[in-house]
Amino acid sequence: MVKKVIFYYFVLGIWLALGHSICAQNSHLSLPVPHKAQLAWQEAELGVVFHYDLHVFDEEKYGQGNNRINPVLNYNIFNPEELDTDQWIRAAKAMGAKFAILTATHETGFALYQSDVNPYCLKAIKWRDGKGDIVQEFVNSCRKYDIEPGIYLGIRWNSFFGVHNFVVNGEGEFQKNRQLYYNRMVEGMVEEICTRYGELFEIWFDGGADHPDRGAPDVLPIVKKYQPTCLFYHNSQLAEARWGGSESGTVNYPCWATFPYPSVDQTVYKEINQNNFSLLKSGDPDGKYWMPAMSDAPLRGFNGRHEWFWEPGDEKNIFPLSKLLEMYYKSVGRNSTLILGLTPNPDGLMPEPDVQRLREFGEEIDRRFKAPLASTFEQENRTELLFNEETIINHLILEEDIVQGERVREFVIECKIKDKWEPIVKGSCIGQKYITKIDDTKVSGIRLKVLRSSAPVAILDISVYNVIENPVK
Repeated sequence: MVKKVIFYYFVLGIWLALGHSICAQNSHLSLPVPHKAQLAWQEAELGVVFHYDLHVFDEEKYGQGNNRINPVLNYNIFNPEELDTDQWIRAAKAMGAKFAILTATHETGFALYQSDVNPYCLKAIKWRDGKGDIVQEFVNSCRKYDIEPGIYLGIRWNSFFGVHNFVVNGEGEFQKNRQLYYNRMVEGMVEEICTRYGELFEIWFDGGADHPDRGAPDVLPIVKKYQPTCLFYHNSQLAEARWGGSESGTVNYPCWATFPYPSVDQTVYKEINQNNFSLLKSGDPDGKYWMPAMSDAPLRGFNGRHEWFWEPGDEKNIFPLSKLLEMYYKSVGRNSTLILGLTPNPDGLMPEPDVQRLREFGEEIDRRFKAPLASTFEQENRTELLFNEETIINHLILEEDIVQGERVREFVIECKIKDKWEPIVKGSCIGQKYITKIDDTKVSGIRLKVLRSSAPVAILDISVYNVIENPVK
């Protein structure tokens, strides 16, 4: 009898222990976490998107409104005689970009590859006897220099086929049949891109791809079938990342990677339109979906300009280094991925002033943050980093282990100044990366206190720096 009782309590103990473990795990099951593609996209932190299209060659200023409705009369103006995608990617790598995206099609509808379903492509022109494939060269260059390749497909507008906001112009049966043709053509192009160029990092649909129930091409199943590991951005059914609410290269603070809706369909989720896209800019800490924010801006976006495509005499509008650094702090430093828009010139090369600025940007980020004064990681609500002697610091970087989700909701950073702990920074969101600047402060230690969290905290890293602020323009 005694043995039976002992065995009973032994089994009961195991059952209770297992039950406690399962309950502990289940208590966090509702917390959104990134899947593999989202995690890679966030950890990359910096990317570029190359804009290239027919109107780069027309020697005129780019006008988006006109470009969407006026076909380019002579597509043989496309003639990049010195095309060198290796040079493009070297420029992106010097900036520190981990991925690069190419506009395989934009608003003219002209495709920069050998399409079998879209006749308006590189097959149709005299350049390289109609045998050029810039998408292939671009992807090859990315892999050569260890940059992840992505493709941008503009399907919302197409001035050649007369498509505006996904709708082919015309009336009645005529319009209906042309719409069906256009939709099948787009779906065929998506399949071509997904099956010809190997594994892709991201597929970006210009302005999103509308819902097939509203008559738009049905692109999501094609991407998921042939490119299951790439980031899908985006359509009215699904967004695996979200636009950060502006093209300023910055987001608000806090900027949460979670969102209340599975897509950013503004016709269904009308809250997205409100308060100058504040929901896109800030996210929702209680959102059920992992949807990190993208900060994007064209490199040639200074002095009130905002140009994604090369134009003659536009070099004066390249962002100065000081503005690019500000973008970095207010994007990467606020839990967002920064994507800079680059544009090759009519020769097929990245202009030297752009290349130089990208190099300066990458070198300055590296100079500031490559070597912390001290770094540590712990997974607890209070983390201290003590120094052997008083040290001047002026930058701090925090990182959560976002594999486990965003758990911190409120925190304070304290500095040990003359043997007394004093609060110096208060915040809410940490996420992939939180960067803050403080005045030069002599400390003998710092500590992070998490005041509120949604689950047990998982801090990946805390680093401190003393950045010498060289004058930058």
